[in-house]
Amino acid sequence: MTTCAIIGGGIIGLSIAYRLAERGLDVQVRDAGRGGAWYVAAGMLAAGNESTWESPALGQLMVESAKRWPSFARELGVALPEDGTLVVALTADDLAQARREWDRQGLTPTDVRALEPAITPRVRAGCHLADDRQVDPRRVVAALRERVDVVPGRVDDLADVDADRIVVAAGAGTAALTGLPVRPVKGEILRLRGEPGVLRHVISGYADGRHVYLVPRADGEVIVGATQEERGDHTVTAGAVHDLLRAAIDLVPALADFALTETLAGHRPSTPDNAPLLGRLDDRTIVAAGHHRNGVLLAPITADLIAELVVTGKPDPLLAPFAPGRF
Repeated sequence: MTTCAIIGGGIIGLSIAYRLAERGLDVQVRDAGRGGAWYVAAGMLAAGNESTWESPALGQLMVESAKRWPSFARELGVALPEDGTLVVALTADDLAQARREWDRQGLTPTDVRALEPAITPRVRAGCHLADDRQVDPRRVVAALRERVDVVPGRVDDLADVDADRIVVAAGAGTAALTGLPVRPVKGEILRLRGEPGVLRHVISGYADGRHVYLVPRADGEVIVGATQEERGDHTVTAGAVHDLLRAAIDLVPALADFALTETLAGHRPSTPDNAPLLGRLDDRTIVAAGHHRNGVLLAPITADLIAELVVTGKPDPLLAPFAPGRF
C-alpha cells in the first residue's frame, strides 16, 4: 500500500488526507500543533465577492471550489448556512468602493434593511450575493480530525520523513521546508457574542472608508475581521481592535451590546502573487500551500486535485497556473 505523509494539520492538509484515505492510501498527518490560519479564519466562502480581485485562473478555482462546498459540508456533517452575503456601504465614497465588487443590480436602503433589519439606517445601498456563504472552520477541522490519523510533531527536514509520497501543506511554514516564497501576512480578528439571530447574513461592509466583515453563527457569535499587514508577529493591537469594533458597530449598532469574547492575530500564508502553490516539487514531494485568505474556500478543490495528483501522477489542467515552479 502506498504511504503518504501530509506535513501540516490545518484545513488544507486535513482535507487532502481525508480524500487520500478515501482512495485507499495509508495516510498520516504530521502536525506541529501551533494552530494555523484556519483557527483564526472567519470561514467566508466568498467566491463571488473575492474573485473580483483575483486573476482569472484563481477566480475560476474559487468558483469551482465554492460549488463543491455543499457536498463537502454534508460529508463532514457541518452546517452551511444559505442566507448569503450582503455587501453594504454607508457613504458616497464607500458606495463607489463597494460597487467595484459587484456587477449586479444594487439594493436600495429599504431593500437592505428588509433583508437585514439590524443594519444601520445610514446605509446607502447594498448587494445580495446569494451564493457567498460561510462555514465554521473550527468545526470543519474537528470533523476532519475524527476521520484521519494525526500525529503531533514538527518536521524540520523532508529527508527525515519515511513515506512514499509527501504533501507539504504547512501554511507559512512551507518556506522553511521547501525554499518556496511563502510569507506570513498578519490578520487580527475579533469574536463577539450576544443574542442569536441579530444577524442573518454575512456582512461585507464599508463604513466611512473602513472595510469590515461580520460573520454570524447560529449560537449568537459574530466574527469581526480582519486587518491585513505585512508582519509576522502575533500581537493583538489596541488600534486594530478599535478600528474593527468601530466599523462593525457603525454598520450594526446592536453589536455595541455584545460581549467581546476573543481577540486573535494569525497569519495568512501568502505568495508573491497571492495565489496558491499547487503541484509537484520533485518526484516524491507535492506542495499545497500559500492560499493567502482563501484557504477555507479552496479546501475542497485543493483536496480533490492534490489527491488525484498523488494517486495517478497526472496533474489536472486546473493546477497549471499554480505550479510551484512559477517562482
